[in-house]
Order: sequence, then C-alpha cells, then structure tokens
Amino acid sequence: MRFTICNEIFKDWPFDRACGFARETGYEAIEIAPFTFSPLVTDISAATRREIRSSAERAGIAISGIHWVLAYTEGFYVTHPDSAVRARTSDYLVAAIEFCAELGGKFMIFGSPKRRDLLPGVTAEEAGRHCLDSFARAIALAERHGITICLEPLAPSETNFLNTAADTIALADRSGSKAFQVMLDVKAMCSEAKPIPQIIRESAGKFAYFHANDANLKGPGFGEVDFHPIAAALREVGYRGHVSVEVFKFEEGPETIARESLRYLRQVFGA
Repeated sequence: MRFTICNEIFKDWPFDRACGFARETGYEAIEIAPFTFSPLVTDISAATRREIRSSAERAGIAISGIHWVLAYTEGFYVTHPDSAVRARTSDYLVAAIEFCAELGGKFMIFGSPKRRDLLPGVTAEEAGRHCLDSFARAIALAERHGITICLEPLAPSETNFLNTAADTIALADRSGSKAFQVMLDVKAMCSEAKPIPQIIRESAGKFAYFHANDANLKGPGFGEVDFHPIAAALREVGYRGHVSVEVFKFEEGPETIARESLRYLRQVFGA
C-alpha cells in the first residue's frame, strides 16, 4: 500500500513544511485540497502550481491527486436539472483536472455531498444522467492525462445521492470509461448495513483509491473501527493503491494525527 495523507490536516502550515514533515514521518504521498490554496482552483496561479509541485519534489513525496473539489465554491452542482448549471460545473471540473495534471497528480476524488444532493422533483435516475453529463468532458480530459476520477459513496447523513458503494459503482460503470471509477472511505462505509470487509470484496476491481479514517471523524486508530479485517480484505482483493489518511476533527494536532495514524496503519498492514 502507498500510505498517503491529506494536506488540510496541516491547516495553516506552509505547504513545503507539510510535505517535509509528511515525508519524514514516512508517508509516500500527499493529497491536495485545493481550497487550502484558494477557494477557486481557477484562481490558483501558474506560479503557485509550479511551487506546489516543486515543494513536493524537493521533499521527495508524491502528489497523489486532489479532493474537496467543490468545497468553498458557489454555483456548481453536478446533478442539477438546469443544463446551464451543469455546463458551468463541467467547466470547473475540467479546470480541476487540469490543476491535478499540472501538479503531477493521478487521482481526483469527488465527494462534494451538498453539490450532488437530489433536488426537489429530481429522481435518482435523472440525477445519475445529470451527473454523468456534468463529468463527461472532465472524464475525456482525465483519460488524456492518465488521471482517474473517483466518485465517493457517502453516508445518508451527508447526502441523499449515492450512499452505497454498489450504487456508486453502478453509476461509474455507466460512463464506460476506466477514468471514472470509485473510491472507498472507511467513515462512509460505516454507514452501510454491510460489514466493511464485505463491501471491499464486493467492490474488487471497481475502486481505485481508499480513505482511512474512523467513524468518529478522526484518524485510523483514533476510534473503535478495527482496521485489521479491513487491511486483510484489501490484501485479499489485491489492492495496491493509496491508503490516504483523511480526518475531519483535528484536536490532536497535525503532528500527532500524522504520526499515530501512520503507526497504526503500519501495524495493521504489517508494513
């Protein structure tokens, strides 16, 4: 596995410091939340993009890709029935793929629960068609750049659209593109009725990225979720990609979150 960490964990740290600390701690890659540089990815200058990539290269750490794509944005909505809104959203998703490519990233994780909720009068089937329409141009560009867009199943407490791995895989498959797949997130899978190892096994070959966290919104090992059967299932299905630490509660501070999450992951994966 490639142990990875999301850069928003480091909050206000300069990016070069975050890269250096993550690499010294033992992470192989860092995952970028664009909002840590600017609310709009389109406002991140060419010079800043070059410096982000250079900072990672100097630290000897890879940039796995980007996530929190529509965080802190306005006017974008992937399931909106208005074609003009979808066209605007499509333009922004293309810009996000271009940003990811310039950083050398290979994955764009898409969760954005409040930018995909079912609007009144829109059925799940219609929302699926709208979603694929919004992503069509980004998928084509991702194919050219060798980037995989990973649609994220999320809990019903976060969104009312695509709450299970099975439903999300079914929608991704409809795109007909290997550049449009699924990612699995431990916190989100905790909301499903199935045990997490079963979800992983049933999703074999259909997910391209993995977020490691706990149901309590903290890092792996900071709560009650036992990662031993999760690690066993990932090994069983032959997953060899990123296992990325993503948290939503930061009380322990970036150093402790990064160190203890990695210590626990290495323990359960036998790395």
